[in-house]
Amino acid sequence: MAVIEVKDLTKIYKRYVKKEGILESVKGLFTRQYVPKRAVDGITFSINQGEFVGLIGPNGAGKTTLIKMLTGIISPTSGEINVLGYYPNDLKPEFKKKYAIVMGQKSQLFYELTVNDTLRLYKEIYDISEERFCQNRKYFADLLGINRLLDVQVRTLSLGERMKMELMVALMHEPEILFLDEPTIGLDAIAAKQIREYLKVINKEKNVTILLTSHYMEDIKSMCQRTIVINNGSKIYDGNTSYLFEKYQKNKCINVLFDNNLELNLGLEVEIIVDKPSKKIIVVDQENAGRVIREILKYNPRDISIETEDIGTIVERIYQEGSNDYEQVH
Repeated sequence: MAVIEVKDLTKIYKRYVKKEGILESVKGLFTRQYVPKRAVDGITFSINQGEFVGLIGPNGAGKTTLIKMLTGIISPTSGEINVLGYYPNDLKPEFKKKYAIVMGQKSQLFYELTVNDTLRLYKEIYDISEERFCQNRKYFADLLGINRLLDVQVRTLSLGERMKMELMVALMHEPEILFLDEPTIGLDAIAAKQIREYLKVINKEKNVTILLTSHYMEDIKSMCQRTIVINNGSKIYDGNTSYLFEKYQKNKCINVLFDNNLELNLGLEVEIIVDKPSKKIIVVDQENAGRVIREILKYNPRDISIETEDIGTIVERIYQEGSNDYEQVH
């Protein structure tokens, strides 16, 4: 059953444009010139109950604007939108109780309160019964491993601990849909991995539908079976996540540090995008990555790390190869 349905959804902003200088500023008080910006341009898709869907694209692609329309924060310019049977921008109280949103760069916590006091505040906002509140608090505190932090001020928590609290606050009223906008931004590798594991458990055990935006490939690959890719406000891919990365993520980026200045002679076809005496960044296709790493290890590097291509590169490759045939069955 579809819990999110959008058809030809469009959002157009007006941008004020003026030339530099004081005179132009004065003119702008009386006559203003605007140019349209299509943040979302005719997007259509549906998401079924219990799905864990990734939403990716480069900066400015329209991801956050889309989420804001799905939650009623902003209204669409045109198109149809239905979330759990509601038109989000009507902002009905019963609708607000059915979803939650966590934005990695915007906190919903009260920094001077303790965690327990913050949870109590949201208990009243969402009109949660005492029995249900205590059950959910215990479940999420045990799941997230944060029982020892419930009576400390939010402002004293680390970034990773605060993100766990953000999730706990968002889920206390048992929403049917969870919108996540960059939930692992700024987290170290261990904290990010923990957050990913918790979200998978919540999706499976609570059957919460999750729509996730992230610039971190590991977030999408490890959690989302389906991925929607948008660019310049338009949808260019909607389908299986594994297929997306197998088809379009073709290269690995190898970062290498050396104690001594040296020249590499790998004997393989690679692209060295940073070629300093003690630091190299090498781009190689995935099939040959293992061979290249074995050759690099012969030079006794001080440190070596392997990264996947960023989202911008994948989006560009989808455009280059054409997107007409890549609406996959999910």
